Amino acid sequence: MLNPAAAARRAIPSLDRLLQLGAVADLAERYGRPLVTEAARAELAALRAALGRRPPEPHAGFDEAHFVQACAARLARETRSSLRPVFNLTGTVLHTNLGRALMPQEAAQAVARAMTRPVNLEFELDEGDRGERDRHVERWLTRLTGAKAALVVNNNAAAVYLALNTLALKKEVPVSRGELIEIGGAFRIPDIMSRAGVKLVEVGTTNRTHLRDYSGAISPRTAALMKVHTSNYAVQGFTAAVPEDKLAALAHRHRLPLITDLGSGMLVNLEDYGLPHEPTPREVLAAGADIVTFSGDKLLGGPQAGLIVGRPDLVERIRKNPMKRALRVDKMTLAALEAVLRLYADPARLKAALPTLRHLTRPAAEIEAQARRLLPAFESALRGKASAETISVKSQIGSGSLPVDLVTSWGIAVWGSGKRRSAAAGGISAAFRALPVPVIGRVKDGTFIMDLRCLEHEDEFVEQLTHLELK
Repeated sequence: MLNPAAAARRAIPSLDRLLQLGAVADLAERYGRPLVTEAARAELAALRAALGRRPPEPHAGFDEAHFVQACAARLARETRSSLRPVFNLTGTVLHTNLGRALMPQEAAQAVARAMTRPVNLEFELDEGDRGERDRHVERWLTRLTGAKAALVVNNNAAAVYLALNTLALKKEVPVSRGELIEIGGAFRIPDIMSRAGVKLVEVGTTNRTHLRDYSGAISPRTAALMKVHTSNYAVQGFTAAVPEDKLAALAHRHRLPLITDLGSGMLVNLEDYGLPHEPTPREVLAAGADIVTFSGDKLLGGPQAGLIVGRPDLVERIRKNPMKRALRVDKMTLAALEAVLRLYADPARLKAALPTLRHLTRPAAEIEAQARRLLPAFESALRGKASAETISVKSQIGSGSLPVDLVTSWGIAVWGSGKRRSAAAGGISAAFRALPVPVIGRVKDGTFIMDLRCLEHEDEFVEQLTHLELK
């Protein structure tokens, strides 16, 4: 006579029989037979393993409905996209870990068209011959920056690398010690210069660099001068830096190009929108820079890209570098970038149409009103397991842009009770991340804080709070 566990295992239907069930066939229609077979096999293995660990309950039999439900749940988990939408309530508008700039609908529509139809990516329609993919955005970049030529690569680090590798390979490039920045992911200017085959010549000191420091570093082996905009930190106090125009004049006296890495980069004067000033490519080129590099997915509000603008002869040399092909962008990036750049041609509509600028300029009073409007929904969702209140907070721009400038905002603070308040804050944060559309905030001093500056889709946000499960 079989023992109860063995009898229960023998009662489990075979995999082939289970795959013939109507409900399982429905799953196969949705997910495909290979994935359903794999999920059913895994659930059967888990069921048999569980029977080996504990004796079955009396009269317990195989639960067909429960098995199908478990398979469906496993398939939903395993086929869910790894790249998921989230609510960015961190207080950092351009959050590198959350994808940086959000793009306007115009860009999304342009990308969809480019993805689903053949396009003239490298084809000149007028001449009926092979074309250059950068031309699709070059006309907008030159118009918006005042440059005579432009090209695009996959990010700003690549732009700096390609410019240096083209214009200064095996030569020297002086850079101020105070500008040897490190960007996200431990990428450092000295490392990029080394990989580009360029010898870095450090000039000046961390806090003060003078024109004579650059002048004294110029030698027959010097190929260019370089200035790096310290967009992700600020040196304050007893400081000195050489203005762009004076450095450009020095470079040109020695028949050298001036390369300026702006890092973030913005195409309009942010002061016109009530924000702190950030140098624009147009300003830097007007001051005498010959090549300017900047990012597409930071303040500019577009897709990830590295933009190179400047003198036509130098840009053309960079374009012909064999590494340009390895660093080029695809048709989707170009479609999105062109759509975003086109918005800049209509300044009156830019603030409303460009999410980055819309979020950065959102009035604090409007955000406060939203916080007070949402507070009752939070209190209901917390069900007495935690407390919530509206608070004034400071947002930051992020992604290495205007690092010391903060913007007044409002948010919701949630905290648990008891002596282990810090531990409770971690649990609260995890519960919000477990929502259907994860909510990403920040924990500070035992409190989970959600800055509402970037909160759009308010109805969707409130609706999903009913799924919040605090332990």
